[in-house]
Amino acid sequence: MKRWLIRLLVVFVILVAVAVIAGWIANEPRPDGAPGAEADALARKIEAAVDKEGWDRTGVIWWNFGDRYSHLWDRNRNLARVRWGDNEVLLDIATKKGIATTKGARVEGAPADELLETAYSRWANDSFWLNPLAKLFDDGTTRAIVKQADGSDALLITYGSGGVTPGDSYLWIVGEDGIPTSWKMWVGILPIGGLELSWERWIDLPSGAKISTLHKGLFTLEIKDVQTAPEVTSVEPQDPFAALASQPASQPSTN
Repeated sequence: MKRWLIRLLVVFVILVAVAVIAGWIANEPRPDGAPGAEADALARKIEAAVDKEGWDRTGVIWWNFGDRYSHLWDRNRNLARVRWGDNEVLLDIATKKGIATTKGARVEGAPADELLETAYSRWANDSFWLNPLAKLFDDGTTRAIVKQADGSDALLITYGSGGVTPGDSYLWIVGEDGIPTSWKMWVGILPIGGLELSWERWIDLPSGAKISTLHKGLFTLEIKDVQTAPEVTSVEPQDPFAALASQPASQPSTN
């Protein structure tokens, strides 16, 4: 028995060592770019290619992120519904307050705080993945041109503030038509810098905006069941956010 335990420990140590070495080899330092008019022009070209104005006209959007979280985002009123497992949260995005339920029963106090925090974090993350190209000129964002080995220009975006992970950087690899084909990431949540994921399976929303629904690389992320409407009641039988107006939102726990 001891021999088997020793062998398992040795295998585990080897696997950890291989993973660490592979991560060290794959790690890529964030490139320095040239900010200025050229970078802003490339960002505007990308916005035009994916129809940023069409996105701005999109009132309400539903989507499934990674088969784990189901979202409804009423962009007209800055409200969100996030569902996962037995949980549902109706959220006022501006105040981060809302109503949390589990198996249909209202949750209060510290458990509600936890669900509200999770819902906001998931909305912030998953809505970013839904269309980060609408945020190229957000406040606190810097843009820079990075020359690629083939002579083409890539766009380095750094978020100095906002979201749940300020300071993250993304290098957009862009086709001649202005449509991104992939990005490389330098983000606090990942230990490897320069991890690249594809941006593919683009779809056209009724407003004209384009979004990518498949990302492949070291891991795969999918966005499914995308649906849009001018108003939430165009699809839902009744306003799901009516409860936010008729009931007091959950307040932060004093515990």
